[in-house]
Amino acid sequence: MKHIILAFALIMVSVGQAQILKPVKWEASVKKISDTEYELIATANIDEHWHLYSQTVPEGGPIATTFTFQGNGKFLKKGNTIEDEGQTIDDPVFGMKIKFFETKASFKQRIKLKTKEAFKVNATVEFMVCDDSRCLPPTEVDLVFNVN
Repeated sequence: MKHIILAFALIMVSVGQAQILKPVKWEASVKKISDTEYELIATANIDEHWHLYSQTVPEGGPIATTFTFQGNGKFLKKGNTIEDEGQTIDDPVFGMKIKFFETKASFKQRIKLKTKEAFKVNATVEFMVCDDSRCLPPTEVDLVFNVN
């Protein structure tokens, strides 16, 4: 019985000390452009030594950052989601030129309102991050934009 309790205690200690890596924290904000147009802004705050990849990456590279906006009949998307300039380098992990972001990145999507009522836009961002030696599996995060 003592061995079972000891084994259980060791498992709990190792599970408690396991670190879950979440090197990107997302924020959602809204900017009014005009009475009928708004900009949805998704900002990624990226931990030191990590890279968040662009929305456009070469075939055979990492998973591209992708935004999915759920329609609700209260807005229309205007164009595609635009991203910051970022930087393009020869990525040591994938062995190709890839655009990525360090520290912070903003992604902006313009919308045209179909109502004057306040509403929420639900979105999902799928992304992948790597450091100089490893990559984390693709991750999805839900975002909520409050349009007032």
